[in-house]
Amino acid sequence: MAAHSEVRALTLWQPWASAMAYGTKRIENRRWATDYRGWVLIHAGLTTDREAWDLPLARPFLKRPQPRGAILAVGRLVDCHENDGYCTLWSAPGQWHWKFTDLRTLVKPLPWSGARGLWTPTPQLVASVREVIAHAGR
Repeated sequence: MAAHSEVRALTLWQPWASAMAYGTKRIENRRWATDYRGWVLIHAGLTTDREAWDLPLARPFLKRPQPRGAILAVGRLVDCHENDGYCTLWSAPGQWHWKFTDLRTLVKPLPWSGARGLWTPTPQLVASVREVIAHAGR
C-alpha cells in the first residue's frame, strides 16, 4: 500500500470478510457500482449473513472463529463490472462484481468501527494498517 495513495474501506458481513482475508474470495458482490479504483481496507462487520450456510464455499469460514468489528486485510480494487454470466465461483448473479487483487492479510485484526458503503478511513486508521503491514514484512 503506497504511502501517499488514496485509501477507502469496505465493511463486509461475515463470513465474507474472512473469506476475503483468509481464503480465495477476490470478488465482492454488491447491488451498486463504484468508479473508485485503488486500495481498500477490508473490514469485518458485526453481522453474519445467515444465508451463507446454504453456500458450500462459505461453510469453512462459518466453522471457525470470525473476527468482528475489525480491519482484517487490505486489497486493491481493480475492476467493477456487471454480472457477465460467470466471473468466479464467488460471483453472484444480478450483482456488481468488485474485483480485488494484491490482498494482504493483517497478522492480527485491527479493531475499528465500520460504516456503510465505501467509506473513507481516518488518517489514524490508515497509518495503523500501514504500520502493521510494515511490521509484518520485517
